[in-house]
Amino acid sequence: MEIGPRDTIVIACLVLFLGKYINKKISFFRAYNIPEPVTGGVIFSIFFGILYTITGIEVNFALELRDALLIIFFITIGLSSRLKTLLKGGKSLALLLVVAVGYLFIQNLNGIGIAYITGMSSVTGILGGSVSFSGGHGTTIAWVPTFQNDFGIENAMEMGIACATIGLVLGGFIGGPIAKFLIKKHNLKPKDSKPVTVGVRHGKGDTVEMNYNNVLQMIYFIFSTAGLGIGINELLVWIGLSLPSFVTALFAGIIITNLIPVFSKNFHWEPEKSKPLAMASDLSLGLFLAMSLMSLQLWTLTDLAGPLFLIVIVQVLVISVFVIVVVFRIMGKDYDAAVMSAGYAGLALGATPTAIANMTAVTKKFGGSPKAFIVVPLVGAFFIDLSNALIIKLLLSVFG
Repeated sequence: MEIGPRDTIVIACLVLFLGKYINKKISFFRAYNIPEPVTGGVIFSIFFGILYTITGIEVNFALELRDALLIIFFITIGLSSRLKTLLKGGKSLALLLVVAVGYLFIQNLNGIGIAYITGMSSVTGILGGSVSFSGGHGTTIAWVPTFQNDFGIENAMEMGIACATIGLVLGGFIGGPIAKFLIKKHNLKPKDSKPVTVGVRHGKGDTVEMNYNNVLQMIYFIFSTAGLGIGINELLVWIGLSLPSFVTALFAGIIITNLIPVFSKNFHWEPEKSKPLAMASDLSLGLFLAMSLMSLQLWTLTDLAGPLFLIVIVQVLVISVFVIVVVFRIMGKDYDAAVMSAGYAGLALGATPTAIANMTAVTKKFGGSPKAFIVVPLVGAFFIDLSNALIIKLLLSVFG
């Protein structure tokens, strides 16, 4: 069954309505900062999985708009980023990058160890390591031909996609509880009382003040920034450097928001106080995640072997301990560190959007963390993918 773009958006909205309703009614989800798109998206994906099991009907969604929503979200992040905040985050960016690269080795050694114990090849363990978890679906699909052609793992696609899918879901579930544990244990508070620039605080949605002018201004700047981001991307491709579109959109937003006060001092520009911009970020991320999770084909997990389930369990336990013991401490043991810990948990198991969803859920409850929303996406969107590719090649040459 093919679902068109219009109906895909309609269903994604229903996913968000359901997630918000359940999180509002069941205090557990709200207390542990489970993102609303994750709550609703998992339920819908389970429903479609049951439908396939009973009737054999496979529901396929039109996901063309999903990437555009991700770009819009990162534009709102860039537009909310002052240069002063970015400079403060430079050290944190370097620290998290070092930690994240180190964990790629740990993640692969986890997979290799479980593969050895269960009698699988070491290469299979790498597939169940940073390829599918830190790399996610995109990296998995890119590396599958290598595992199939060079190492003879015929079911590499099914195995990798299964791990990436489970990681995406679990990454959205563990980040919030980890952050809550750290915040409560250390009695952490946001460093300032500025409004949340990503999403709307719980219980504050009905009081958001918007009018024709500031909504029109938000639309203008989002689409103008998108144009600059496309131009930057084309320029980088021309000089031989390829970056994901949402990374250049983030950079474009940072450039515009910091140049406006320089070239037009009389223009009133305070994006960190923009209610329409916060609402746009919340909606674009929510719909992106809703579309991603509701389209998961869970029936593909039925062929996942027991040893790979063991890999998943070990990876979740190890990242949870690693985030609490290592990441939180190295990032400064403050409120920003707790928010980044939640994000990194989602990043190491799922993908950058999962990390953002975790941090959004935490900041909507406890308060903003502008630095976290710059540091984690930059590490996850570019540096990790590059580092991961080099480490995978190295380990395949050693264990292959």
